[in-house]
Amino acid sequence: MKGFKYISNSENDTKKLAKLFAQILKKGDILILSGELGSGKTKFTEGFLSYFNLENEISSPTFTIVNEYKKDDINIYHFDVYRLEDSSEFYEIGGEEYFDNGICIIEWGELIRDALPKDYIEIDFSRSEENENSRILNVLSVGNKYDKLINELKIKI
Repeated sequence: MKGFKYISNSENDTKKLAKLFAQILKKGDILILSGELGSGKTKFTEGFLSYFNLENEISSPTFTIVNEYKKDDINIYHFDVYRLEDSSEFYEIGGEEYFDNGICIIEWGELIRDALPKDYIEIDFSRSEENENSRILNVLSVGNKYDKLINELKIKI
């Protein structure tokens, strides 16, 4: 398990980190975004999609559970599982079938942790107590698959 802490002082900082992730993630990679409401998870997703020039297509998947985006040969699946009762509902919609078919970004992914594969990246968003516009992003590699990637990212930022 590897990880690092990233201090975001603005929405642009959050989007900048997201673009770095967008450059290196590939089909089959899973990114869990956790943290309280309004902590920057959707802004991160906007930044991620902007790398693929898809930022104008983003809409909150809160009522549809998953939005699908396609750029060239890359599928990006943006989940918001906040409204699911538990992981059984995730299985009912066939959520696990998305894992191997594209890049999965799952907001509130901690709610379905038992449905996740053993390897994924989790970013926990929290508000800074010192500055209301700052966010603390704790980036963690769960399992071993992403340890090297996390170390590479740490060097880039």
